[in-house]
Amino acid sequence: MQVRPASADEVPAMQEIYAYHVRHGLASFEEEPPSTEEVRRRFDDVRSRGLPWLAAEFGGVVAGYGYCTLYRTRSAYRFTLEDSVYVRQGSEGRGVGSAILRDLITQAEALGYRQLIAVIGDSAHAPSINLHASCGFLRVGILRSVGFKFGRWVDTVVMQRPLGRGDGTPPQELSR
Repeated sequence: MQVRPASADEVPAMQEIYAYHVRHGLASFEEEPPSTEEVRRRFDDVRSRGLPWLAAEFGGVVAGYGYCTLYRTRSAYRFTLEDSVYVRQGSEGRGVGSAILRDLITQAEALGYRQLIAVIGDSAHAPSINLHASCGFLRVGILRSVGFKFGRWVDTVVMQRPLGRGDGTPPQELSR
């Protein structure tokens, strides 16, 4: 398996992976899959900010992808990112998500960010919670019943991981 920067020509494969999760799972609270054009817009937005968007290739196929985006847009949050990781149906349990998340952490640290947040749909989504815990994230909260999907109320789990020196020292401006 190879984890590397995703390319724009892989957007259709990434849209397909994401569409599956939208239609069949609670990893996303979107209820209708976005078009390939919308995923391309999101990809371009993340990349234009100098943030990582990675693809994992396994057997010549995009087996998963992940990216970091701004946690919030207000200036005081400028040292905090949020990660998203999606694995192709049938590629689970092969270390795809772990490889992507570890690389995202490394890249976010190298850019000078200090905190990484995971907002995980469904408090029963053990694979994502366990993935993040294995990479040093701590569960810092649960937002009860904030989503309604598939005819039921769904929680959101918030996990957090310090990057670099975390909050141990004042930050320096970000390197991009």
